[in-house]
Amino acid sequence: MKFDAEKFKENLSGRLRRQYGKDISQANKHDLFDAVSASALELIIDNWMATRHEYEMKPVKQLYYLSAEFLMGRALSNNLINAGIKNEVKAVLKDMNIDYDMVEDEEPDAGLGNGGLGRLAACFLDSLASLDYPGHGYGIRYEYGMFEQKIENGYQIEYPDRWLRHRDPWEIKRSDLAVTVKFGGDIAYGKTPDGRPRFYLENAEEITATPYDMPIVGYDTNTVNTLRLWSATSPNGFDLQLFNDMQYNRAVEKQNSAENISRVLYPNDSGPSGKALRLKQQYFFSSASLQDLVRHYVSDYGTDFHKFPDLHVIQLNDTHPVVAIPELMRILVDEYSVGWDDAWYVVTHTFAYTNHTILAEALEKWPIDIFQGLLPRIYQIVEEINRRLLIELRQKYPSDYEKQQKMSIINNGKIYMAWLAIHACFSVNGVAELHTELLKTRELKDWYDLYPQKFNNKTNGITQRRWLLNANPLLSAFITKRIGEGWEKNLGKLKGLEKFADDEESLKELMAIKRANKQNLANYLKHTQNEFLDPDSIFDVQVKRLHEYKRQLLNILHIMYLYNRLVDDPNFNPPARTFIFGAKSASGYRRAKAIIKLINTVADRINNDRRVRGKIRVVFVENYRVSVAEKIFPASDVSEQISTAGLEASGTSNMKFMVNGALTLGTMDGANIEIVQEAGKENAFVFGLSAQEIIKQENEHSYNPQECLDRNPQLARVVNQLIDGTYDPTHQEFKELHNSLIYGVEGQRPDIFYVLADFDSYCREQEIIGTTYQDRTKWARMVLMNIANSGKFSSDRTIEEYVKDIWHLKKTPISGSTTK
Repeated sequence: MKFDAEKFKENLSGRLRRQYGKDISQANKHDLFDAVSASALELIIDNWMATRHEYEMKPVKQLYYLSAEFLMGRALSNNLINAGIKNEVKAVLKDMNIDYDMVEDEEPDAGLGNGGLGRLAACFLDSLASLDYPGHGYGIRYEYGMFEQKIENGYQIEYPDRWLRHRDPWEIKRSDLAVTVKFGGDIAYGKTPDGRPRFYLENAEEITATPYDMPIVGYDTNTVNTLRLWSATSPNGFDLQLFNDMQYNRAVEKQNSAENISRVLYPNDSGPSGKALRLKQQYFFSSASLQDLVRHYVSDYGTDFHKFPDLHVIQLNDTHPVVAIPELMRILVDEYSVGWDDAWYVVTHTFAYTNHTILAEALEKWPIDIFQGLLPRIYQIVEEINRRLLIELRQKYPSDYEKQQKMSIINNGKIYMAWLAIHACFSVNGVAELHTELLKTRELKDWYDLYPQKFNNKTNGITQRRWLLNANPLLSAFITKRIGEGWEKNLGKLKGLEKFADDEESLKELMAIKRANKQNLANYLKHTQNEFLDPDSIFDVQVKRLHEYKRQLLNILHIMYLYNRLVDDPNFNPPARTFIFGAKSASGYRRAKAIIKLINTVADRINNDRRVRGKIRVVFVENYRVSVAEKIFPASDVSEQISTAGLEASGTSNMKFMVNGALTLGTMDGANIEIVQEAGKENAFVFGLSAQEIIKQENEHSYNPQECLDRNPQLARVVNQLIDGTYDPTHQEFKELHNSLIYGVEGQRPDIFYVLADFDSYCREQEIIGTTYQDRTKWARMVLMNIANSGKFSSDRTIEEYVKDIWHLKKTPISGSTTK
């Protein structure tokens, strides 16, 4: 349908009147945001219903993406852009004397994710809808997100992320589709009416899973897919008798326990109770999602499940939802009396698994006592799956008992979820070329040898609709002016920008856009954090989850080194730099939190030292999130992608930086390798040991960080400043960081992430950046070449590869109403 301005005004005014009892003159900022969003949803909902109807009337194979997180960001602008009505809505609001930017800023970021795993899931949903593929997400509706980060005295302090303090106008509660998920209890045995054996649970804790649906609006199409998120409650959570007995806390104990499941993303799992809550979360949304799918299938096709894999493909986003594998076995075997072999056929032809990590600690392993206690029947099924696997392994490797034990799903008192996924899934993919090769040749070599046909690579991607069209309108207009439209759904068309690489006018305009975006970020940080940034300085940016392997520590050690040089030598005059960090540490990750404290301590020292004013500044962006990232990426000059080679699976911030014209400073790790291949090594800054060199040193046990300190007295000085009182008068604040580099901590060898080994190379490349930046034409040309060669890194390309090699979906255009 066409956008009807008068109808939109009526919807907006009506929403304010019905929901808040106000007219526009009385409405506050939140009222207006809610009314604008609800009015936009009214326009989108026809296509949403038409999409669902199309899938039901013409049954097609559909993808279901199970993920513990979906880092969606704000919905309003993204949905309006994809629906093609943002300009029209802005015009209507302007006519009503309502500032669209004010309305947009009132929207909280959805607290449904934290890092690249969740942002990738969000990009995939956007691409699926934009490409007209039937694909949906399943996850948890976290009441308080992960946390809202505040920096107090340099420390990360976690507060609840109250993104749902008001209702979310983009979600629809579907109480009619609620299901029950059971925990604990006793396994009971009986028989079905036809005499088949049947297992079931008695005395189990019952949790009600209620779905909330969010629309996933495709760009320039009628397709609107669904993200379904589950919220946990107790069906009998309020005990009136206890309440009347004045035992008020006990009266709501069950309800509180149930709601804890969907309260917080990634609760601290450093203790047994935290681990149990994490497992409950994973089983909760996996079970609810599968019950939802099976119920819908049975209503259409009855209890003959042989067609189930023809209509469903379930992608497991890392190991968090792998418990769905035995859960589907349970549903089929226990609830629908499907024989084991037939159920196993359905499972092994339905599930596919994406591995996102090489780090051993990130491959989930559940203690048997916790797993069996919470999920007794599921554990029993895992035991049977493992028994049959061991038979297969004995046949394949009859005399290799060590390999049999090593590949056992249940081993050393733990359940290895990655092993369960690889054994049961028909596809196992890595997320960058190097990552996949390391999985096949090192981390998962035994499994690759057993199932070589399962392994494949799918390099990650990002959606250009959010990260370029929405986040960087100035650059988007620059691109369209030169190569026309169409890149919004075919990012490869950016290659056409290469012919402007030597066009002086284009390069000047490109640099003017970058400066305007830097000024925009500077204005934002002045308003929100009272930080004063020089837009003519180099914006050197590292924004990502805080983890030691991502090496924010290397970055801040270099800043300390640079500060020392500036103070020691008044004649040292490199180009002015602003170093920008943004990161959250997991609440229980002690050393990561110490790195945040170090960054803020160094920033406080440098930013208040008049001797270096105008030469160097350090900024830590508080509570980094998608809406802030949309300001940071367009403003960045240097993209810090400095993880230890061989440890970053892919990365996606590197791609967002690239498409927005930031130059990569990175190791040859993850997707950095492919970025350098696409842009050309001459258009990036590469440093550090390669993955192969690190593997060699690991195998030979030849790395000695002390040799790095002996070679470079300036590095030794910087490392010693962690404990000599320069930044901490107690000498204790950063002692563990110091010891982790020099002596090793917690039984580990020193400097396990090769920070000191790569320091000299990193510093040299930073100096080259400074020299190159001063040649403004050369820098501008490098920026343009990066943008022009970023086409490979669209999530549209990634999705097409998944469809071709794994999912085998068919495009299903929707003939509903259109807003275009």
